[in-house]
Amino acid sequence: MTTDNPAVDDELWTEFHRVVNMTSRELEDWLRTRDAGPEDEPLPDEAGPPTGHQVLGILRKRRSDVTAHDAEVMRKVVGRVHEQRRDDLEPTAGEAHWRRRLMSVGHDPLKPAE
Repeated sequence: MTTDNPAVDDELWTEFHRVVNMTSRELEDWLRTRDAGPEDEPLPDEAGPPTGHQVLGILRKRRSDVTAHDAEVMRKVVGRVHEQRRDDLEPTAGEAHWRRRLMSVGHDPLKPAE
């Protein structure tokens, strides 16, 4: 499928949605959980890192609404996941901080590849 949106090509769109294997709901819940502490919890829009919020925003958009900035975030996330994972994205256990870091951008390394 080709789109009229020059900001994101088919390859980037497909690969982003392959490496970001968490739904928007799963990512939103994770960002809230990640920053919640025993004494307090940040506001939902303030929980988690900025890149995680950007990914969440992209997941909620239609492809035709993706901006050039969104495309840059998509490339950054795809690159980050590929740097830290095998290409097949098969479920892999690792250290907890590694998993938390990847989940903060929408990739759960324990989730089976589709």
